[in-house]
Amino acid sequence: MCLVACLLVCVTALAHAELEYRLQPRQIAEDTYLLEGTTENFDKRNGGNIVNTGFIVTDSGVVVIDTGPSRRYGEALRLAIGTVTDKPVIQVFLTHHHPDHVLGNQAFADVPIGALAGAADLMRKHGDALTENLYRVVGDWMRGTEIRLPTQVVAPGTLAFGGHRLRLVALSGHTGADLAILDENTGVLFAGDIVFYQRALTTPNSPGVQVWLNDLDTLQGLPWKWLVPGHGPVATDVRPFEQMRDYLGWLDRLLRDGAAQGADMAELIGSPIPERFAAISLTRYELIRSVSHLYPAYERAQMVRVDAH
Repeated sequence: MCLVACLLVCVTALAHAELEYRLQPRQIAEDTYLLEGTTENFDKRNGGNIVNTGFIVTDSGVVVIDTGPSRRYGEALRLAIGTVTDKPVIQVFLTHHHPDHVLGNQAFADVPIGALAGAADLMRKHGDALTENLYRVVGDWMRGTEIRLPTQVVAPGTLAFGGHRLRLVALSGHTGADLAILDENTGVLFAGDIVFYQRALTTPNSPGVQVWLNDLDTLQGLPWKWLVPGHGPVATDVRPFEQMRDYLGWLDRLLRDGAAQGADMAELIGSPIPERFAAISLTRYELIRSVSHLYPAYERAQMVRVDAH
């Protein structure tokens, strides 16, 4: 009996060891650190660690941008911060409501968690469903994870934290309520999911391609030096913006032409993907999703009211 108990303890310990994110903070600018996720899709191998999170060490304490896909990730993020500084975490900002960016909130329950009003509303409406879906996809990595809503509504403007001036920029192209954060001291721009780089963008809540393109113009016009996309590698040039515009332009033309020709979703899903997007991960997968998310609006735009004549 004692042997069986010991074996169970060993198996449990091994299982928990396999479910460790092992986050490694990488300094990308003065006082500024990145936890870079993979550009893969959610699965049980990566535990949902497909997102970029970050933190800024200010004179007053640490400011965190996004908390990751699970309570376990949030706890690992907090431990990772502790390997860099003994200063307390004083503020969390959430770029939007999607689960890979907010489900680590439980690990920061003692800290103000700020989000745009629209993002907070979306978390309130859809948070439980999004959490349950991630449980199905990544399994035990999510154990103990529950949605924790923001405790602070933020608005566009500039806030000071221990010598760092952070400009909060309200956008809407990805979800309708998207927050970008520019550190005016270092020039680091945390773009959230308004920018994907080397990974196909996701569109489940997007109000439309043109809105997203306008947001890209807004962000590119800011005085940034380092660009941190929501997904993908950090950049110091405009290539992420160029890739985003190219991809969104292609997607818009595909859907617009399809609607004009009366194509159905199945035809568009099978459309060839341009060779220049070959290096971008998950293009076919996200095309399938984007057609289902966006195409109905393009079809409606082609309809003519019979009583309009």
